[in-house]
Amino acid sequence: MAEIILNVDVRDGVGTGGARAARRAGMVPGILYGGDKAPVAISVNEKDFRKSLYTGKLLGHLVTLKYGDESQPVIARDVQFDPVSDRPLHFDLMRVDEKQTIKIEVAVHFINQDQCEAFRQGGSLEVVRHSVEVKVRADHIPEDLIVDLANHKMGDTIRWTDLKGTQDVEPTITDRDFVIASIKTSSAAKAADEIEEAIAEETAAAAEAAADEVPATEQAEGEEAAAAEGETTEG
Repeated sequence: MAEIILNVDVRDGVGTGGARAARRAGMVPGILYGGDKAPVAISVNEKDFRKSLYTGKLLGHLVTLKYGDESQPVIARDVQFDPVSDRPLHFDLMRVDEKQTIKIEVAVHFINQDQCEAFRQGGSLEVVRHSVEVKVRADHIPEDLIVDLANHKMGDTIRWTDLKGTQDVEPTITDRDFVIASIKTSSAAKAADEIEEAIAEETAAAAEAAADEVPATEQAEGEEAAAAEGETTEG
C-alpha cells in the first residue's frame, strides 16, 4: 500500500464559505472524486497535510485516504497554494483501484550533471519537458523518470528512450521518440569561441605578413651590399 495516509473529515459546508470555514479551523479543504461516485467535500488537518506534501510523495502518487474505519487508495491530482504565503488552500483527490491503469504526469529528474564533459566546455541544458504524461498501473507509479547526463556530449538530444525508470510505464505520446532535453553551447561559450577564432585569425595574418617581409628585407640588404661592392671596385 501507499506510504502516505491522509485522515480526512467530510465537510458539511461546500463552496467558498465552507472552504473558508475549514481554513479558519486549521484544515485544508479538498474534493474527492472519480470511481463512478459523486464528488465529496473533505478536509485534512493542515499540519498533517503539510508533512505529507513536503515528503514529495503526495502529489501524483498513490496514497491511502482514511475516513473513520474506512480506507481507500487515491491519487492526489492537484494542490492549490496561496501565491503570497505558499499556504495550501485546496486539493483534489481521485479515487482509483490499485491495479487500475491511469494517466498521470511524472517528473523528469536530471542527474550527474557534474560528470558531463559538455558542461565543463560551456554547454547548457535546455529542458523541453520537465514531466511526461504516462500510462501506468496506480500501484507502480515511479517517483520520477531519470536522465543520467554523465556520458552525454555537446549537441546531444535526449529522448524518451534515453530515460531510466520507464520499465512499468508507457508514454501517452506513441507516434515518435519525443525530445526531453538537449545539450547546447551557451551564448557565453559561443562568444568565447568567436573571440578565440578572431585572435587565431589575426595571429595567422600577422605571421603571414611577417613571412612576406623577410625576403623583401633580405633582397634590399643584398642590393645595398652589391652597390657598396661596386663602388669599392671602381675605386
